[in-house]
Amino acid sequence: MVIKCKAAVAWEPNKPMVIEEIEVAPPQANEVRIKIVATGVCHTDLYHLFEGMHKDGFPAVLGHEGAGIVESVGAGVTEFQPGDKVIPLFISQCRECRFCKSPKTNQCEKGCIRTVLSVSPQ
Repeated sequence: MVIKCKAAVAWEPNKPMVIEEIEVAPPQANEVRIKIVATGVCHTDLYHLFEGMHKDGFPAVLGHEGAGIVESVGAGVTEFQPGDKVIPLFISQCRECRFCKSPKTNQCEKGCIRTVLSVSPQ
């Protein structure tokens, strides 16, 4: 089921973010939906807002540095279950490359950035 929550939404590059209610779709296969308890907008978010993200990457919900609780899981997810406490990452981990296997970094060589929230205009 779709849920509603508040988020900092960037509708276009180089414009201020807006706090508004959004709809978050249920997780698809191999995805989890996280109830964010605390978050912040970091340098990576600001880089994508002001310099790095193509206009097709908008709208976007920024604030990936946070902590939350798994609210629901999609088909094929076996490592997490609702109620698990998690820390989201900006770049997903393949768990196969040398960086993902290292305890010193989470910067995956494959660099897969996944969208976990969908924003619907009000």
